[in-house]
Amino acid sequence: MPRIALVTCRPAPGISADLDLPVLVEALEQAGAEARAVAWDDPGADWGGFDLAVIRSTWDYSWRVAEFTEWAERCAKATRLANPVEVVRWNVDKRYLGQLGAAGVPVVPTRYVAPGDPVDLPVDHEFVIKPASGAGARFAARYTPDERDTALRQLARMHAEGLTAMVQPYMRRIDAGGERALQFFGGRLLHAGRKGAVLAPGIAYDERKVAHPGIAPWTPTPAELAVAESALAAVPGAPELLFARVDLVDGEDGEPRLMELELVEPNLFLRLHPESVAAVTEAILAAAAGWAAIRSRACAAVGPR
Repeated sequence: MPRIALVTCRPAPGISADLDLPVLVEALEQAGAEARAVAWDDPGADWGGFDLAVIRSTWDYSWRVAEFTEWAERCAKATRLANPVEVVRWNVDKRYLGQLGAAGVPVVPTRYVAPGDPVDLPVDHEFVIKPASGAGARFAARYTPDERDTALRQLARMHAEGLTAMVQPYMRRIDAGGERALQFFGGRLLHAGRKGAVLAPGIAYDERKVAHPGIAPWTPTPAELAVAESALAAVPGAPELLFARVDLVDGEDGEPRLMELELVEPNLFLRLHPESVAAVTEAILAAAAGWAAIRSRACAAVGPR
């Protein structure tokens, strides 16, 4: 019987409940696995006692990035971690967008402003400021050029906390076309969703936002699939990914651009796609079985002591 940890976070103010978690635990147990939801920072967790640890809803990680990546390193030494720790390290810092853009992936144009860097904000178009390590629209806001002073105060606050900022043009077509999220699991397209714009004018960066407004099922276009597949193919080292979410918006030319490649803890929205539960369960069980076989061979090679 495979033992599987679905890695989450502790309940806290500002952290949404993971509605997929009980669904996955039940589905895995019905399929013959022993499945548990375990907080990533649980000091009593025995990660070596699991055949697989699947990061699911560690939605407080962006507030504690160094601590989270240290946990991922420890966990990966004890069991198989999905996604792999190398992917986690790379993906928690959205400077990866620059790397993907250099590799030819169409991305939202992005400049990075680290603490101490000179600040050059747009003067002829709306723009967005958000942290290079962030989730759920935390510390994200939309500005007009006339709101420069407010934007500078946000940058000062972020830099005081040691955060690198991203400055992007506001992708105006999102107001009509929304943002599309293509979910991949076990190496294949699972399902897709579309949500409305998150950043409304005048909403302060430190206000809580609705991270997925109006989320609804979506059928991706061939162009969206092409951008998603190019982004996944450009991940350094071509790692084996158990899951991935590719977030896309339209550029001024109407063509899709990568806004974010979420390889750490994407919400799967299984409540909108109950037909996907079986495929997710199958992929998790296959990953756990693969690791269990590797460990069994390693133990056999060492022999009895």
